Amino acid sequence: MMKELIEYIAKSLVDNPDQVEVAEVEGEQTAVIELKVAKEDLGKVIGRQGRTARAMRTILGAASTKAKKRAVLEIIE
Repeated sequence: MMKELIEYIAKSLVDNPDQVEVAEVEGEQTAVIELKVAKEDLGKVIGRQGRTARAMRTILGAASTKAKKRAVLEIIE
C-alpha cells in the first residue's frame, strides 16, 4: 500500500511518469521505499530546500503509522 502511495505521488509530480521506479525493501519492523526517477525530474521530487521530499516522508509516516509499521523513503539518484 505504501509503495503504491509513493508511486502515485511521484508520477503526479514528474514530467516522465514512465521512468518512475519504486521498490520496497521489507525489514522486520521497517520498510524502506526506494524511489528512482529520471535525472531531470529529481529536482521536482525533492523540491525547493527538500520541501516536497519532506512532505512525501510526512505522508508516508502517517500511512505507516496506520499500517503499524515504520517506513522510510529513500530517493535514489
